[in-house]
Amino acid sequence: MEYTPRLKKEYKERVIDALTKEFGYKNVMQVPKLEKIVISRGVGAAIADKKLIEYAVDELTQITGQKAVTTISKKDVASFKLRKGMPIGAKVTLRKNRMYEFLDRLVTASLPRVRDFKGVRATGFDGRGNYNLGITEQIIFPEIDIDKVNRINGMDITFVTTAETDKEAKSLLNELGIPFKKN
Repeated sequence: MEYTPRLKKEYKERVIDALTKEFGYKNVMQVPKLEKIVISRGVGAAIADKKLIEYAVDELTQITGQKAVTTISKKDVASFKLRKGMPIGAKVTLRKNRMYEFLDRLVTASLPRVRDFKGVRATGFDGRGNYNLGITEQIIFPEIDIDKVNRINGMDITFVTTAETDKEAKSLLNELGIPFKKN
C-alpha cells in the first residue's frame, strides 16, 4: 500500500465533485488541480554577507523537506552594488506528494500561528488562475527553531493551478483549506 497525503485523497474524493457541481464541468479532466507550489525568498542583504544565502537555503530546506536552490541575479544594478551572477535568493519547487504535504502543514499548523490571523487576502491572483501569498515571518513554521534564527525574513509562496480563471482557482484553493478573508 503506497502512502497518499491527506489533502490529495481529499482532492480526489471530495474537491473534484464539489468543483464539478459549482462550475458544471462535463469531464473530470476539466477540473482545476494544483500543479506546483513555489516557495521563494529574496535576500538582498546577501550582496554584503554571503552567509545569508546559506541560511535562507537551510531554512527553506527545513520548511519544505526538499533541498532549496540559490537564485542568481540576471543583470547588473549599479545602485544596489549588484553584479550579474551573484546569489541573491533561494527557492524550492514542490510537486506531487510533497506539495500536498506542505500545503497541509501550511494550512493546519503554520497559518494559525500568525498573530491576529483573520485569513489570507484574496487579492493575490494573477488573472491566469495562480495565487501568490506573502509571509512576513519564517518563524510561523514549526520546523524552524526560533533560537537559531539570525534574522526574521519573509517569503513568497506561489500556488500554480490548472484553473483558467481566478474564480476557479479561488474555489479550488478554498476547497483545499486555504482560509480566505471574508470581505
